[in-house]
Amino acid sequence: MIYWQLFATFFKIGLFNFGGGYAMISFIQNEVVHKHAWLSVSEFTDIVAVSQVTPGPVGINLATYTGYTAADGVLGAAVATFAVCLPSFILMLAVSRYFLKYRNSPSVEAVFSGLRPAVIGLIAAAALVLCNGENFVDYKSLLFFLGAFVAVWKFKAGPIGVIAACGVLGWIVY
Repeated sequence: MIYWQLFATFFKIGLFNFGGGYAMISFIQNEVVHKHAWLSVSEFTDIVAVSQVTPGPVGINLATYTGYTAADGVLGAAVATFAVCLPSFILMLAVSRYFLKYRNSPSVEAVFSGLRPAVIGLIAAAALVLCNGENFVDYKSLLFFLGAFVAVWKFKAGPIGVIAACGVLGWIVY
């Protein structure tokens, strides 16, 4: 049954991913595009872009859209969204009680020292996943990427303005 598949898949995604929505993009893509074929590569790339301009975390937005598409409706969206959020909710209830007490412990600091670079690696992998052949097929796409990168990194531009500007420029250029 599709609802059980959605629940199991997104519960696993929520349980085994650390670092937020960007860090889980490559894992979500592997599950929903390659393993279950609920979305095409093009649909997945498009929904990642849409998830950037809609309220909420990108991982939850991806789960909601995938559930809606795979199960043809709101119930599928609700199941996938609930499943991806449930592990974090359970873990936060369990961990928060002890984290405040032991956060300065050498063991806890050592775990976080290992997790931080791993999360950065997962985010970098997500960026590479989105750089498939369909997205960077011409020099214009590369210029959009470089412009957005420089605007945020050098000029500290806000992401909403950068996304809006690129959307308008994309409409004009393409």
